[in-house]
Order: sequence, then structure tokens, then C-alpha cells
Amino acid sequence: MNKPGDNMRFCIKKAALFVAVFIAGIACAFSKEAVFEGEDYSIELSYNDSACPGDAVFVRMKFTQTSRKNKVSRTEFGSTEASMEFFAGENKLSQSQFYQLPKSSSRTVLTMLSGIPLSSWLDSEEKYSVKITYSLYGQKKYEFSLPVKIEPKTFVSETLDLDENNTMIKTDTSPERMRQIAELNDILATTDMQSVYQTTSFAAPTDSTRRTSFFADRRVYAYTNGKSSTSLHNGIDYGIPEGTNVLSCAAGKVVLAKSRISTGWSVVIEHLPGLYSLYYHMSSLNVKEGDTVKQGDLIGLSGSTGLATGPHLHWEVRLNMAAVSPDFFLNNFAFESLQ
Repeated sequence: MNKPGDNMRFCIKKAALFVAVFIAGIACAFSKEAVFEGEDYSIELSYNDSACPGDAVFVRMKFTQTSRKNKVSRTEFGSTEASMEFFAGENKLSQSQFYQLPKSSSRTVLTMLSGIPLSSWLDSEEKYSVKITYSLYGQKKYEFSLPVKIEPKTFVSETLDLDENNTMIKTDTSPERMRQIAELNDILATTDMQSVYQTTSFAAPTDSTRRTSFFADRRVYAYTNGKSSTSLHNGIDYGIPEGTNVLSCAAGKVVLAKSRISTGWSVVIEHLPGLYSLYYHMSSLNVKEGDTVKQGDLIGLSGSTGLATGPHLHWEVRLNMAAVSPDFFLNNFAFESLQ
């Protein structure tokens, strides 16, 4: 395994502010750019070198052939592969593959993107990094590491007292509910490397700014039988009246649109390989499975179906199956304007 420093020059180009203010607080991400220069190719790289627990780390790399003598064919150039791994100290926590961005690639330019979800339990005192491994033209492998800082963040803790109906839903172990859970997990575990629909910033699914629950709230569910369970809240709840328009946060393909026991009328949209948005508890749907949607398209109306204590919209984002803060994607997470 070779490091780019063995044959290439590495330098930090600049650090660009990548921060946004939301009603729930301040996003923690900052972006950094770097350049690797070699004899016959260069890499322009952008990534967010800081994040909050529950956010993600995205890395964008643009490979450019620079030598006229040694230019390879588009097929050979397109065989370049890359992966990234996320480390806490020496311990590898997760990994993901890079995928190509077709509209940003050509015979001499190849742009790749990848993201890794970050647990909401990460300790800001620990040292973190991502290791990038790539095989140019599918041949020799190179690797390099980039530091990542995890900012401290405090999450809300709450207890929800469930009525008899919601207690029954939450404790339901019927074959049908288990089938629905398995079906959703199978969808979220699917990573189609060709499914690139939108890499620009996402938009909130409603005009409302009233949030009744936040991402990664530490929850205790109190049942009517005196028992309880604990879990994390995987999304953001908007307290909006029943019948309010629910909009697609980004372009994509509808991969689930149906009523479920726990989440009521639900929609799941695929946006990028392994990246999905989820919309729960709606009163009606305006899309069906297999539809393609644009950002801002009407996908349904809010409601209180499934496990709900009142009318609201639950909006969730999953990356490689893991729940990630939806607010993270309201930023320029794929660095579209930087390269």
C-alpha cells in the first residue's frame, strides 16, 4: 500500500466555512479543501473536517488526468475505485464505498463522492479520522488519512406517556409488523451505485419551523401496563396541522409508499447510493412506489396515523442504514459549489 506522499505533493488549499443556523441549534460542519499532485494525475478533495455526533462525514474527490503522454482510455479511467473508513483512534467504526458522479465526470475528469454516518453517541474528546484508499485505473492502491473533529453536542431527554392504543402499537410483535420492519430494513440496506439523483443541498419538507421533537432525542416510552422502553428518536417531528402539504426534500425515487403499523402512511425516497429520506404519520399519499420526484414535489399530507400522540410530520434521513441528522443535509454537504 502506498501513500500519496510517496509520489505526490499534498497541500491544503483553503478552509471554507460550512455552517448554518437552525431553530434547533447550530450545525457543526466545516469544509476543507486539499490537492494531491502527481506525475500524470491530480486529486482535488473536499470534506467536512468537523461534525456533531449524529451528523456525517462526506468526502468528494475529483481526479484529473494531467499528462498528455500517459492518458488512459475512458474505460480504464472509469475503473478507478475508492473507499473510506472512519476511525476512533486505531479502532475502525465504519466504512463506505465511493461512487461516481456522472454529470461531473468525463474522459479526463472523474468525480467521486462518499459519506459515512456518525453515531450520536460519539465522544468529542476522542481523536477521529477518515482513511481514504483508492486504486487509480484499478491498479496500484494508495491511501491517506484526514483528521475529523467531533464537536460537543447535548441531546434532549424526554419521557412519552403512551395511551392504550399507542402502547399496543409500540409493543406489537405480530408477524405483520415484523414483516414490515424487515421490508424497510431491506430497502435501507440497498446501495445502488447508479442511483445519483441530487447532490445539492436538501430542503425541509414543510414550511413550518415548529419542531416538537428533535433528532436523537433520548426517549423513554412509558406504557399503560407500567412497563417502559428506551430508544433514540431517529428524525425531526414538525408539529403541523393535519392536511398540511409534505414535500420531497430532494430529487429521487420513491421506494416505499404505503401504510405501516408503526409509522402510518409512509413514504421513503432514495436520493443517493445508500441515502434515503423517510416521511411518517401522513393522512394520505400523493405518490406511489417507482415514481421519480423533484425537490419540492408534493408527496402527501400530514396526519397522525400509526404511533402518534397528535398531528405531526416525522422526517428522517438514513445513510447506510444509520439515522443521520436531517439538518446536516440542508447544507452543501456534497460540496457542489467548491469544485
